[in-house]
Amino acid sequence: MKRTIISAAICAALLSSAATAQRKGSGALFPDTWGGEKSLAVKSDCVTAEGDFNMDGFKDIAVIAVPRAPALMRTREDGYECNFNKPVLAVFFGQKRGKPKLHKEYRDTIPGNDAENEDCFHESSLSVNDEGDLCITVSEFYSAGSSDSPSFEYVFRWQDGDFFLIGRNYGSFSRYSGEAMNVNENYLTHKRRTVTYNMFDEDVPEEEIWTELFDAPLRTLGSDMLTVSEVDAVG
Repeated sequence: MKRTIISAAICAALLSSAATAQRKGSGALFPDTWGGEKSLAVKSDCVTAEGDFNMDGFKDIAVIAVPRAPALMRTREDGYECNFNKPVLAVFFGQKRGKPKLHKEYRDTIPGNDAENEDCFHESSLSVNDEGDLCITVSEFYSAGSSDSPSFEYVFRWQDGDFFLIGRNYGSFSRYSGEAMNVNENYLTHKRRTVTYNMFDEDVPEEEIWTELFDAPLRTLGSDMLTVSEVDAVG
């Protein structure tokens, strides 16, 4: 899945209308560690996705921004710069006139890097599927200690006034053995499709398994931290 990275200046432009609205009394949009709007304009890394999430005919924008506050930056002995600032997700709805308006910001939804484990890295990306759903992908990579590179894509659909998790797609690949697995979960049909194969050995047959999922209420965006974890048990 392609990840779109935009400059800090463009990111700041996208968020400027929301920042103005926040100054008028609706609360702080970003954590204090960002150092305010001026810091945001020059010291943040952003990914974005655009689509009509609420199906009102206007373009909406989702943004994941990771500040670069110096107190939470660390340089390893090999010279690699680690960023342990906390990512922030924000969704803006398009308007008939003027710039997009902030719908909501989520401070405890996107996982960041763990300062206690400098060998583990998280990356997050945003996209929109053919149905117009907002897709958030969280990937994990270990520079040492593990050969697996798991990745979860969470699919959220706007309905009944909120974003609901309607599906989850999981992928895992071992850099050592080539063993790989793709899992597609649909929480509307309560079906899971699991495919296993080997990236290095074409003679290993691909296997496909379908299972039933537990029937449970749909989760909303922001109700839980999105994680890179094992697939849940089935019913």
